[in-house]
Amino acid sequence: MKILHTESSFGWGGQEIRILNESLGMQKLGHEVVFAAAKGSGLERNARKHGFKVYEVSFKRPFLLFTFLRLLFILKKEHIDIVNTHSSLDSWTAGFAARFSQKKIVRTRHLSTAIKKGLNSRLLYNFLADFVVTTSSSIIPMICKQAKLSPFAIRCIPTGVDPSKVESKEDLVLTFREKLGVKPEDILVGTTCFVRSWKGIDDFMKAALLLKEESHIKWVVVGGGHVEKYIEKAALMGLKDHVIFTGHLECPYHAISAMDIFALLSTAHEGISQASLQAAFLKRPLITTTIGGLPEVCLHCKTGLQVQPFSPEQVRDAVLELAKDAQKRLSYGELAHDLVKEKFTFDKTLSGMESVYAQILSSLG
Repeated sequence: MKILHTESSFGWGGQEIRILNESLGMQKLGHEVVFAAAKGSGLERNARKHGFKVYEVSFKRPFLLFTFLRLLFILKKEHIDIVNTHSSLDSWTAGFAARFSQKKIVRTRHLSTAIKKGLNSRLLYNFLADFVVTTSSSIIPMICKQAKLSPFAIRCIPTGVDPSKVESKEDLVLTFREKLGVKPEDILVGTTCFVRSWKGIDDFMKAALLLKEESHIKWVVVGGGHVEKYIEKAALMGLKDHVIFTGHLECPYHAISAMDIFALLSTAHEGISQASLQAAFLKRPLITTTIGGLPEVCLHCKTGLQVQPFSPEQVRDAVLELAKDAQKRLSYGELAHDLVKEKFTFDKTLSGMESVYAQILSSLG
């Protein structure tokens, strides 16, 4: 089959990485993949690096008519079988182009936030989609209700972990801790994410402030994004030497393995987070909020501890509970690893997507 992925987002985070990795996997399975991506976007650049055919498309509103016509051209020229749309603007434009061209459409919903009620939902998730894929099961009932969508036309396919890629080396783990000034007996609490407002960095720092007198507990934020903004905030809070920001790391796995506790305190949008899955696979005990798909990986009192969003006091208590109990950290980490191997591998992601594509193609005619 031949698949066209459309993406209007300019970022390079979990959503875009999922699209690229899925495409690489589909390619290995013998399918062809083409991209229509925003010019200068992270997906456009990285898809080209991997040798995919990429059409630069502007999804900005003043150019939507031209974009619609360009997508019609791409669909015809490339003999596309299935269009997989991902963000709002490309889902509207590519959805109508696919409908006009009588092509099948999969709408992948990566976020766990609410969708607009009324006609908007009916059009975007029903008329402009033959099938909806979510990355978190928590959003499925809402989409079915608001879009009047059959539960047989929607499925959760999380972004799984590729065990062959998620690995760390002991010497790099030790080096990472040493660079941060973390002693063997210290507890390192860390998070990995694209640093932005809804990733809960404010609550992470507030918890660090509440535990500032616990000198053996160290804090680190790994990831690019709006890092400077939070470095300034940390300084104003008196946490300049207590919360370390590493910036983007091309390979974050040794950093995650260096953490004694992995925390992801998202306040919105989160599906089943890649970072939490990677930390779980690397046997890190988790502390996460109850947002979106996070509780599907952080099983309370099994693989980690759940806290409410915007609750730094609960984060403080959870950190102290795990910091004081090495056996609990070990147990949660082992169970987290087993959970990922059972339910959240990348092979399961690929087989799930391939089955969805085959299902909707079999309904042709």
